[in-house]
Amino acid sequence: MIELRDVVKAYGGRRVVDGVSFVVEPGQVCALIGASGSGKTTLLKMVNRLIAATSGSIRVAGRDIRDERPEMLRRRIGYVVQSFGLFPHWTVEDNIATVPRLLAWPEERVGARVRELLTLLRLDVEEYRGKYPHELSGGQQQRVGVARALAADPELLLMDEPFGALDPVTRAGLRAEFARIHATTGKTILFVTHDMDEALELADVIAVIENGRLVQFGTSREIVERPATEFVRDLIGRAEIGLKRLAVQRVGERMQRGKVDGRGPAIEASSTLREALAHMLAQHTDRLLVRDDSGAVVGSIDLAELVRSP
Repeated sequence: MIELRDVVKAYGGRRVVDGVSFVVEPGQVCALIGASGSGKTTLLKMVNRLIAATSGSIRVAGRDIRDERPEMLRRRIGYVVQSFGLFPHWTVEDNIATVPRLLAWPEERVGARVRELLTLLRLDVEEYRGKYPHELSGGQQQRVGVARALAADPELLLMDEPFGALDPVTRAGLRAEFARIHATTGKTILFVTHDMDEALELADVIAVIENGRLVQFGTSREIVERPATEFVRDLIGRAEIGLKRLAVQRVGERMQRGKVDGRGPAIEASSTLREALAHMLAQHTDRLLVRDDSGAVVGSIDLAELVRSP
């Protein structure tokens, strides 16, 4: 869905993005992570031509983005920014309807899409469609921003620090909603973050950017278990690598199949080892039964197996 080949952006001879190449497959979530000023937001904005690349190529769904008019390209790419970016004098409904109306959708179809998206984002249709942005909380404004980005059913969603302006509690809640919405829509998503925990939790693949260069690209597990450079290791947190490993490994990988005796607290095989450890602490137990997707108990996991080195 996204293919970057040797992408460069230079300002006055200084390369803020320097020869970046990677591929994001359809339906994947990719996180761009790095320090402030590393070039990750510039890279994101080059995908929808808000910033023009100096050299290299970017393809979206197999098409070179230079072969399309910028406004047409942006209508098939959703874009969510940290500061919400809602039009202050427009209602929630009008904000969400922006792109469908530009595309001359019939009003009946526009209204149906607004209702569908408010329901998806868990905002009551009748309560929120007529509200203005200043009447919403930060978390509600961000949900409306996501709904607006999804309104015309784009092929790709770009998100620039989508949770950065929110308080920690709201941020955690919206991260969970993000995962649910992605599971529901199956959209390809490219998002910028400076939070490694956020990247590990939400992304299928992670691109680590340092001083404009791509220093590692891989799955969450690959990044945690095999950091390519000292910079990547520092981003993960040297003292927390063990805990990060628990966050990217699944109970099903460590459980003992068929070892089921008695009753007790249980957890899904798809849960992370970190979730299993938290469940053990909450239940005051060193052993959990393990359920499959159908709810059937298929094994168990004990504390010693959970914390052993991979």
